Amino acid sequence: MDRSTLRGALAALRRTVAGPDYRRVRLPLGWLRSRPRATAALRTLGLLALLGLTLITAQFLLDSRRLPVATAWVIAILAVAPLPLLLTRPLLAWRIMFVGQLFGTFNRRPTDDWPWSPTQILVIVVVLTTVAARVDRAVLAWVGLFSLLPVWIFVPPRNQVGITLLFVALLLVGDLVRHNLLARRALAEQAELSELEQARRGVLEERTRIAREMHDVVAHHMSMIAVQAETAPYRLSAVPEPARAEFVAIADSARAALTDMRRLLGVLRSESEDPQTAPQPGLAELPALVAAAQRAGMTVTLSTDIPAEPSAPVGLAAYRIVQEGLANAARHAAGAAVRVTVRELAGGLAVRVVNSGEGSPAGPDARGGGQGLTGMRERASALGGTCVAGPTSDGGYAVEALLPGDREGGTP
Repeated sequence: MDRSTLRGALAALRRTVAGPDYRRVRLPLGWLRSRPRATAALRTLGLLALLGLTLITAQFLLDSRRLPVATAWVIAILAVAPLPLLLTRPLLAWRIMFVGQLFGTFNRRPTDDWPWSPTQILVIVVVLTTVAARVDRAVLAWVGLFSLLPVWIFVPPRNQVGITLLFVALLLVGDLVRHNLLARRALAEQAELSELEQARRGVLEERTRIAREMHDVVAHHMSMIAVQAETAPYRLSAVPEPARAEFVAIADSARAALTDMRRLLGVLRSESEDPQTAPQPGLAELPALVAAAQRAGMTVTLSTDIPAEPSAPVGLAAYRIVQEGLANAARHAAGAAVRVTVRELAGGLAVRVVNSGEGSPAGPDARGGGQGLTGMRERASALGGTCVAGPTSDGGYAVEALLPGDREGGTP
């Protein structure tokens, strides 16, 4: 026998004699939780059954063994005590049963085929079968060996072989039940993993399909816009400098949209759920955003009063809200003056995008169907802030958001 096998056997022996027990088994009796009366009735019946078995065992010992009353009651309690512990403490139940095996032979008659009372024999059968279905094989080997010792010592020789075979059969049946349950559990876990894998593949395939559709539709059109905006000044004669600047702004916006689109498509196609490490825009990029809008022909003024840069999520949310506000103003109030204000308040960061009522109203194709306002509200709500939008008194439109003012180094 090599050292590893010997160490494993000794570890199993230590656990069998005085080691930690196995975890309890929860029976599928959830329906009892909603029926307290049924639970109380079952507990009462169980206690009465245990008390009845104890009384029967004690009376048997008093009549057949002529034991003192105290001794008979101690042995009777040892005989019945393992039963309520089988589900919660199987090893402890077996240890009590083994002690009962030893003490249950007191004052036995030489002519008895069994040195134990009928109740104790029944308990031994139940405990051995249940424990065999709960413990590892190494521990089970020690349990079987210790359980057979009283048989070889106290049982008459003519019955030792039969009782030994009976105990071995009980241990084998319990072990087969345990391995059957383990196999079923492993099969159920494998089936669950297969379902999760199939679901994950389905999600990935759907994300890939969405990414492909977005690339074929949106990215293609944005590429065409960028190309046409870049070549338009060369195809047209006598293009004024302001118009040329607007074409350049359109091309830059289209290329920026393509970059964001490619990043989004990469996320959709990727199977990994790791956080994206690409830099995200923040308040520092607001001047460039406003400059791009001005090059596109919009009249935009920016006013910021931020003593310290907010955290990345807050800065990104503020940037996206301003970006969407400018896009809405360009779509629905072309030519109107737009003012962007970002300032610090006691409760956080205030973002306001307001356009005057002097712009041209949106055409039928530009009205409705967008998700810009919903997206702004969702961004603010995700950070614990608020976002409201509505018409102003002069006929314009305003978007106002209040975001939490947490900084990278603390709160204001």
